[in-house]
Amino acid sequence: MGATKRFIYNQSINEIANIAKVFAHPARVAILKYISEQEGCINNDLVDEIGLSQATISQHLSVIGDAGLLKGRFEGNKKCYCINIERFEEFQILLNSFFIKTKTNCC
Repeated sequence: MGATKRFIYNQSINEIANIAKVFAHPARVAILKYISEQEGCINNDLVDEIGLSQATISQHLSVIGDAGLLKGRFEGNKKCYCINIERFEEFQILLNSFFIKTKTNCC
């Protein structure tokens, strides 16, 4: 879906699409899982753990970050990441609501 057409959908639909984009790639799921198991994580740790290049990891981190699921801080010239739990919980509520309403309205 082109970015120019997103305006025709409401905020809730666009948010669900953003969530789906994050979880649509196994590398992103693996990155989230790894970060959630750490107190903090430096990008190079992800390269070693996930087995993808640093540039590819950065692209995936960008998608995850754009959805608001990451918090980060710089330590020197490296960035440490952790899960944005508040945003994660918002996603969980939004998805649960979507699934419940869809199931209730189904024939």
